Amino acid sequence: MTRGEEFEELRPLLFAIAYRILGSVAEAEDAVQETWLRYGSSPTQPTSTKAFLSAVVTRVSIDVLRSARVRREEYVGPWFPEPLLTDPYEDPERSAELADSVSMAALLLLERLSPLERAVFVLREVFGFGFPEVAAAVGRSEAACRQLAARARRHMDVGRPRFEADRREREELAARFFDALLDGNIDGLRELLAADVQMVGDGGGKAPAFARSVFGPDNVARVLASNFPVLSRIDARVESREVNGQPGAILRDRDGKVVGTLTLDVLGGRIQTIRSVLNPDKLGHVGPVADAWAIAREVKQARRPRD
Repeated sequence: MTRGEEFEELRPLLFAIAYRILGSVAEAEDAVQETWLRYGSSPTQPTSTKAFLSAVVTRVSIDVLRSARVRREEYVGPWFPEPLLTDPYEDPERSAELADSVSMAALLLLERLSPLERAVFVLREVFGFGFPEVAAAVGRSEAACRQLAARARRHMDVGRPRFEADRREREELAARFFDALLDGNIDGLRELLAADVQMVGDGGGKAPAFARSVFGPDNVARVLASNFPVLSRIDARVESREVNGQPGAILRDRDGKVVGTLTLDVLGGRIQTIRSVLNPDKLGHVGPVADAWAIAREVKQARRPRD
């Protein structure tokens, strides 16, 4: 097998590692590309290609994350990871196993960790690397990595998300939610929402925020029911998709361009959290991006009373 073939075989793993460390599709893809450049220019063939490439992509991702954190501290409004479209049917067992680790909730928890803690946690707890491999990847001793892993686990366990285990139940609940959403059915929406439900949007100051912060089933249902039926009047559509391993959707304009994404956290047969990403800088990998401000103007116009 050639170096190129070996690399392509491992590319999905390398991207998965980088995305969980970085929370950015674009930055993860760049980290994987940088890993290929370093591998291609290496004069020697490593004993374990998987271990070598995993170590390189981890180190590249740690460096990128350290510089990205400064930008995130200056970010306008809530910061969410770039949405990742996932396919539950590609490898159902493995997909279910990794779904929670790629969820918006889990990635936001990872943001609380230092870059080293985050890398160690991802390699050890998500992908099951042994401590010798983890130590080689992050350039620390095994003992130090064990301490980093323990500290990261404590941080993650405090707020670790718990999702509905049955995928079919989640999908059925999501289908009912989106039906009620498009119908503007406030009562139908309310009965699907948890008592402490919250809805939050990431526009980054570059798009109208879908929901800066809305709490409680009555408020959330009212906001949803007042917005989405109007969107259908301007030929926008909601395309149900799994996003970050959870039920979600892509909102598209009449030309099929991406306006934003939604993800739903489901627990106990109710929707706990609704997150929207509308920052156009985070949507380019999903497809051509719409002008969200133009959509907002159309919605405003569509709400005006007709003569």
